[in-house]
Amino acid sequence: MTKKNENCVWITGASSGIGRSTAMEFARVGCKVIASSRRINGLEKLNSDLKKEKLKVEVMPCNVASSSNVVQVVKKITAANQINCLINSAGISTFKYAEDNSIQEIKDVINTNLMGSIFTIKQILPHMIKNGGGTIINVLSVVTEKLFERSSIYTASKIGLLGYTKVLREEVRKHNIRVINILPGATETPMWPAEIRNKKSDEMMQPEDLAQLLVWIYLQKRNIVPEEITLRPIQGDIDE
Repeated sequence: MTKKNENCVWITGASSGIGRSTAMEFARVGCKVIASSRRINGLEKLNSDLKKEKLKVEVMPCNVASSSNVVQVVKKITAANQINCLINSAGISTFKYAEDNSIQEIKDVINTNLMGSIFTIKQILPHMIKNGGGTIINVLSVVTEKLFERSSIYTASKIGLLGYTKVLREEVRKHNIRVINILPGATETPMWPAEIRNKKSDEMMQPEDLAQLLVWIYLQKRNIVPEEITLRPIQGDIDE
Protein backbone atom coordinates (compact mmCIF):
# COMPACT_ATOMS: atom_id res chain seq x y z
CA MET A 1 0.00 0.00 0.00
CA THR A 2 1.07 3.57 -0.61
CA LYS A 3 2.27 5.34 2.52
CA LYS A 4 -0.22 7.85 3.86
CA ASN A 5 2.26 10.71 3.73
CA GLU A 6 3.05 10.20 0.05
CA ASN A 7 1.85 12.92 -2.28
CA CYS A 8 -0.30 11.02 -4.78
CA VAL A 9 -1.99 13.08 -7.48
CA TRP A 10 -4.62 11.90 -9.98
CA ILE A 11 -4.78 14.07 -13.10
CA THR A 12 -7.43 13.73 -15.80
CA GLY A 13 -6.89 15.03 -19.32
CA ALA A 14 -3.20 14.26 -18.91
CA SER A 15 -2.43 13.36 -22.52
CA SER A 16 -2.23 16.96 -23.75
CA GLY A 17 -2.36 20.62 -22.83
CA ILE A 18 -2.49 21.80 -19.24
CA GLY A 19 -3.11 18.28 -17.91
CA ARG A 20 0.01 16.89 -19.59
CA SER A 21 2.25 19.74 -18.39
CA THR A 22 0.81 19.42 -14.89
CA ALA A 23 1.52 15.69 -14.78
CA MET A 24 5.12 16.33 -15.80
CA GLU A 25 5.59 19.08 -13.25
CA PHE A 26 4.18 17.03 -10.37
CA ALA A 27 6.48 14.15 -11.33
CA ARG A 28 9.44 16.52 -11.29
CA VAL A 29 8.77 17.55 -7.67
CA GLY A 30 8.63 13.93 -6.52
CA CYS A 31 4.90 13.29 -6.35
CA LYS A 32 3.39 10.01 -7.42
CA VAL A 33 1.30 10.87 -10.48
CA ILE A 34 -1.58 8.86 -11.88
CA ALA A 35 -2.26 10.17 -15.37
CA SER A 36 -5.59 9.57 -17.07
CA SER A 37 -6.99 10.28 -20.52
CA ARG A 38 -9.05 8.60 -23.19
CA ARG A 39 -5.99 8.67 -25.46
CA ILE A 40 -3.59 5.93 -24.40
CA ASN A 41 -1.09 6.99 -27.08
CA GLY A 42 -0.85 10.43 -25.51
CA LEU A 43 -0.20 8.92 -22.09
CA GLU A 44 2.50 6.65 -23.49
CA LYS A 45 4.12 9.67 -25.16
CA LEU A 46 4.00 11.47 -21.81
CA ASN A 47 6.01 8.70 -20.18
CA SER A 48 8.35 8.52 -23.15
CA ASP A 49 9.18 12.21 -22.70
CA LEU A 50 9.55 11.86 -18.93
CA LYS A 51 11.92 8.93 -19.38
CA LYS A 52 14.50 11.42 -20.67
CA GLU A 53 14.40 12.97 -17.19
CA LYS A 54 14.45 9.53 -15.51
CA LEU A 55 10.88 10.08 -14.36
CA LYS A 56 7.56 8.37 -15.02
CA VAL A 57 3.89 8.48 -14.16
CA GLU A 58 1.40 5.67 -13.66
CA VAL A 59 -0.82 5.47 -16.71
CA MET A 60 -4.52 4.83 -16.07
CA PRO A 61 -6.74 5.29 -19.16
CA CYS A 62 -10.14 6.74 -18.30
CA ASN A 63 -13.06 8.28 -20.15
CA VAL A 64 -14.44 10.66 -17.52
CA ALA A 65 -17.67 11.05 -19.51
CA SER A 66 -18.51 7.44 -18.56
CA SER A 67 -19.57 7.16 -14.92
CA SER A 68 -19.04 3.38 -14.95
CA ASN A 69 -15.50 3.83 -16.31
CA VAL A 70 -14.73 6.38 -13.60
CA VAL A 71 -16.00 3.98 -10.92
CA GLN A 72 -13.76 1.19 -12.24
CA VAL A 73 -10.70 3.41 -12.48
CA VAL A 74 -11.10 4.84 -8.98
CA LYS A 75 -11.41 1.33 -7.57
CA LYS A 76 -8.11 0.42 -9.23
CA ILE A 77 -6.38 3.57 -8.04
CA THR A 78 -7.56 3.45 -4.44
CA ALA A 79 -6.78 -0.26 -4.10
CA ALA A 80 -3.11 0.67 -3.92
CA ASN A 81 -3.01 4.43 -3.32
CA GLN A 82 -4.30 7.15 -1.08
CA ILE A 83 -5.26 10.00 -3.41
CA ASN A 84 -4.16 13.29 -1.87
CA CYS A 85 -5.09 15.45 -4.83
CA LEU A 86 -7.50 15.25 -7.78
CA ILE A 87 -6.94 17.59 -10.71
CA ASN A 88 -9.82 17.81 -13.18
CA SER A 89 -8.18 18.92 -16.40
CA ALA A 90 -10.08 16.87 -19.00
CA GLY A 91 -11.99 19.13 -21.35
CA ILE A 92 -13.21 19.65 -24.90
CA SER A 93 -14.79 22.54 -26.76
CA THR A 94 -16.39 23.64 -30.00
CA PHE A 95 -15.89 27.04 -31.60
CA LYS A 96 -19.36 27.40 -33.09
CA TYR A 97 -22.37 29.63 -32.71
CA ALA A 98 -25.11 28.11 -30.56
CA GLU A 99 -27.40 27.62 -33.55
CA ASP A 100 -24.71 25.52 -35.27
CA ASN A 101 -23.91 23.15 -32.40
CA SER A 102 -25.31 19.66 -32.98
CA ILE A 103 -27.07 17.81 -30.18
CA GLN A 104 -24.19 15.32 -30.09
CA GLU A 105 -21.61 18.11 -29.71
CA ILE A 106 -23.62 19.57 -26.85
CA LYS A 107 -23.79 16.20 -25.10
CA ASP A 108 -20.07 15.56 -25.61
CA VAL A 109 -19.00 18.88 -24.11
CA ILE A 110 -21.38 18.70 -21.14
CA ASN A 111 -20.61 15.04 -20.43
CA THR A 112 -16.85 15.61 -20.50
CA ASN A 113 -16.40 19.05 -18.94
CA LEU A 114 -19.23 19.08 -16.40
CA MET A 115 -20.44 15.55 -15.74
CA GLY A 116 -16.96 14.05 -16.07
CA SER A 117 -15.58 16.28 -13.33
CA ILE A 118 -18.60 15.61 -11.12
CA PHE A 119 -18.14 11.86 -11.62
CA THR A 120 -14.47 11.96 -10.56
CA ILE A 121 -15.21 14.17 -7.55
CA LYS A 122 -18.11 11.95 -6.50
CA GLN A 123 -15.93 8.83 -6.51
CA ILE A 124 -12.92 10.41 -4.82
CA LEU A 125 -14.79 12.25 -2.05
CA PRO A 126 -15.49 9.24 0.21
CA HIS A 127 -11.80 8.37 0.19
CA MET A 128 -10.70 11.92 1.01
CA ILE A 129 -13.26 12.14 3.80
CA LYS A 130 -12.07 8.83 5.23
CA ASN A 131 -8.43 9.95 4.97
CA GLY A 132 -9.11 13.22 6.77
CA GLY A 133 -8.53 15.65 3.92
CA GLY A 134 -7.37 16.29 0.38
CA THR A 135 -7.24 18.79 -2.44
CA ILE A 136 -9.49 19.05 -5.50
CA ILE A 137 -8.30 21.39 -8.26
CA ASN A 138 -10.57 22.11 -11.20
CA VAL A 139 -9.26 23.70 -14.39
CA LEU A 140 -12.12 25.95 -15.49
CA SER A 141 -11.87 29.04 -17.73
CA VAL A 142 -12.29 32.80 -17.84
CA VAL A 143 -15.54 32.12 -19.70
CA THR A 144 -17.06 31.85 -16.22
CA GLU A 145 -16.36 35.58 -15.82
CA LYS A 146 -16.50 37.02 -19.33
CA LEU A 147 -18.70 36.23 -22.31
CA PHE A 148 -17.21 35.12 -25.61
CA GLU A 149 -19.23 34.40 -28.73
CA ARG A 150 -19.01 30.91 -30.25
CA SER A 151 -18.52 29.34 -26.81
CA SER A 152 -22.07 28.92 -25.48
CA ILE A 153 -21.96 25.22 -24.65
CA TYR A 154 -18.37 25.38 -23.36
CA THR A 155 -19.37 28.31 -21.16
CA ALA A 156 -22.41 26.41 -19.88
CA SER A 157 -20.23 23.45 -18.90
CA LYS A 158 -17.68 25.58 -17.06
CA ILE A 159 -20.19 27.80 -15.27
CA GLY A 160 -22.06 24.66 -14.22
CA LEU A 161 -18.90 23.17 -12.72
CA LEU A 162 -18.06 26.47 -11.01
CA GLY A 163 -21.47 26.49 -9.32
CA TYR A 164 -21.20 22.85 -8.31
CA THR A 165 -17.76 23.23 -6.79
CA LYS A 166 -18.63 26.43 -4.93
CA VAL A 167 -21.37 24.56 -3.08
CA LEU A 168 -19.14 21.50 -2.67
CA ARG A 169 -16.44 23.63 -1.06
CA GLU A 170 -18.77 24.74 1.71
CA GLU A 171 -19.92 21.17 2.32
CA VAL A 172 -16.45 19.64 2.65
CA ARG A 173 -14.60 22.29 4.64
CA LYS A 174 -15.31 20.30 7.79
CA HIS A 175 -13.45 17.34 6.27
CA ASN A 176 -10.29 19.40 5.64
CA ILE A 177 -10.80 19.16 1.87
CA ARG A 178 -9.66 22.11 -0.23
CA VAL A 179 -11.60 22.90 -3.40
CA ILE A 180 -9.68 25.19 -5.75
CA ASN A 181 -10.83 26.53 -9.11
CA ILE A 182 -8.36 27.78 -11.71
CA LEU A 183 -9.78 30.13 -14.34
CA PRO A 184 -7.22 30.43 -17.15
CA GLY A 185 -7.48 32.71 -20.12
CA ALA A 186 -6.06 31.84 -23.53
CA THR A 187 -3.50 29.06 -23.16
CA GLU A 188 -1.65 27.45 -26.04
CA THR A 189 -3.18 23.98 -26.09
CA PRO A 190 -4.64 21.67 -28.77
CA MET A 191 -8.12 22.77 -27.69
CA TRP A 192 -7.67 25.85 -29.87
CA PRO A 193 -8.08 25.50 -33.66
CA ALA A 194 -4.73 25.31 -35.45
CA GLU A 195 -5.27 28.54 -37.37
CA ILE A 196 -5.80 30.52 -34.15
CA ARG A 197 -2.76 28.95 -32.47
CA ASN A 198 -0.61 29.74 -35.50
CA LYS A 199 -1.74 33.36 -35.43
CA LYS A 200 -1.98 34.03 -31.69
CA SER A 201 0.38 31.60 -29.93
CA ASP A 202 2.82 34.36 -28.95
CA GLU A 203 0.03 36.11 -27.06
CA MET A 204 -1.14 32.99 -25.20
CA MET A 205 -0.05 31.63 -21.83
CA GLN A 206 1.99 28.44 -21.84
CA PRO A 207 0.64 25.27 -20.15
CA GLU A 208 4.02 24.74 -18.47
CA ASP A 209 3.63 28.03 -16.60
CA LEU A 210 0.15 27.08 -15.37
CA ALA A 211 1.47 23.66 -14.32
CA GLN A 212 4.11 25.22 -12.12
CA LEU A 213 1.45 27.33 -10.43
CA LEU A 214 -0.78 24.31 -9.80
CA VAL A 215 2.09 22.45 -8.14
CA TRP A 216 2.88 25.45 -5.96
CA ILE A 217 -0.77 25.80 -4.94
CA TYR A 218 -1.03 22.13 -3.99
CA LEU A 219 2.16 22.18 -1.93
CA GLN A 220 0.89 25.01 0.29
CA LYS A 221 -0.09 23.09 3.41
CA ARG A 222 -0.79 26.05 5.66
CA ASN A 223 -4.25 27.16 6.75
CA ILE A 224 -4.91 28.99 3.48
CA VAL A 225 -7.01 28.17 0.43
CA PRO A 226 -6.85 30.13 -2.85
CA GLU A 227 -10.45 29.36 -3.75
CA GLU A 228 -10.62 30.92 -7.24
CA ILE A 229 -7.64 32.09 -9.26
CA THR A 230 -8.05 33.92 -12.57
CA LEU A 231 -5.08 33.85 -14.93
CA ARG A 232 -4.72 35.84 -18.13
CA PRO A 233 -1.95 36.67 -20.58
CA ILE A 234 -0.30 39.99 -19.76
CA GLN A 235 -1.88 41.50 -22.90
CA GLY A 236 -5.34 40.37 -21.77
CA ASP A 237 -7.97 38.26 -23.47
CA ILE A 238 -7.47 37.21 -27.06
CA ASP A 239 -10.02 38.09 -29.70
CA GLU A 240 -10.13 35.61 -32.53
